[in-house]
Amino acid sequence: MRPDSASASGSALALPPTHTSSPAPAGGALTPASALQQHVRAGLSRPFKALSSMYFYDDEGSRLFQQIMALPEYYPTRTEFALLTQHQAAIGAALRPQEPTEPFFLLELGAGDGLKTKILLRHLLETGAQFTYVPVDISEAALAGLAASLRTELPTLHVEPVVADYADALRLMASRPGRKAVLFLGSNIGNFLPEDRHRFLQNLALPLTSDDRLLVGFDLQKDPRLIRAAYDDSQGVTARFNLNLLRRLNRELEADFDLAQWQHYTDYDPLSGAVRSFLVSCRAQTVRFAALDWAVDFAAWEMIHTENSYKFTRPSIAATAEAAGFTVQAFFTDAQDYFADVILQPIR
Repeated sequence: MRPDSASASGSALALPPTHTSSPAPAGGALTPASALQQHVRAGLSRPFKALSSMYFYDDEGSRLFQQIMALPEYYPTRTEFALLTQHQAAIGAALRPQEPTEPFFLLELGAGDGLKTKILLRHLLETGAQFTYVPVDISEAALAGLAASLRTELPTLHVEPVVADYADALRLMASRPGRKAVLFLGSNIGNFLPEDRHRFLQNLALPLTSDDRLLVGFDLQKDPRLIRAAYDDSQGVTARFNLNLLRRLNRELEADFDLAQWQHYTDYDPLSGAVRSFLVSCRAQTVRFAALDWAVDFAAWEMIHTENSYKFTRPSIAATAEAAGFTVQAFFTDAQDYFADVILQPIR
């Protein structure tokens, strides 16, 4: 999962495509440690082994991803930042209600550090928009950090952080009068498998009315070499980022992965638009998980699937939106057609 922000906390509505659900214990919800244990057991017991990219982001993973975003090969973050800067007036106008002074809510799903969002927030404030910014995340710490930075940088902004999963937050806000403009920036929508993407967008559409809007970031199909390089950079930072998942399992589940016997591999299929990342076992080996009292055999060159990142075309975006109950209202892209921020209107 590539969140394009400093925060990588997820949402119960936005489970990554490799997630395997398991029943919670009778005592209540799973703890993060028990959720990781169940996920690893399920994912590494499959015929084609898989682990969720949501587990990339321990402290070291987050640090490495900050490095990835600054790499010359990794275009999505800087491209969307430039896109929002260039089109901020038109995007702001499309998100606002028809009556300029009518209050509305700007909800952001997985706001992270809010770096790109602040472009829109500043513009809306400067043009006199009456709105409340509602960052949504399941991480209270992430929201507290964002709220603190906004108090310093944009002291006149009305902020109502909501600690909840996306579905609960949207249902909560639906009962309040006024337009809801929902942001899902970055290329996060590309991390879902097609059926999961459809279900995710459908769930977003349910509490929204035809007066509401959804702004989604889509990474566009382009030179396949450029795409592949973004996920397999020449400095090897992305490889270290992927391999850090094994280091985390060694630490948190007392596994004995020998990282020297694993390598990072990325494949891009222009027909489906899918980038897939893997961890490859360089030899036949058995990995033991002392915390689980469990072991897993790997054949030579067997892979663990760790991430999907789909790339889109204009027709595929329109078809995806329509199937989920939206229509494309506005389409904004950069000068090179690398990335698009698309405003969707619920069909009612």
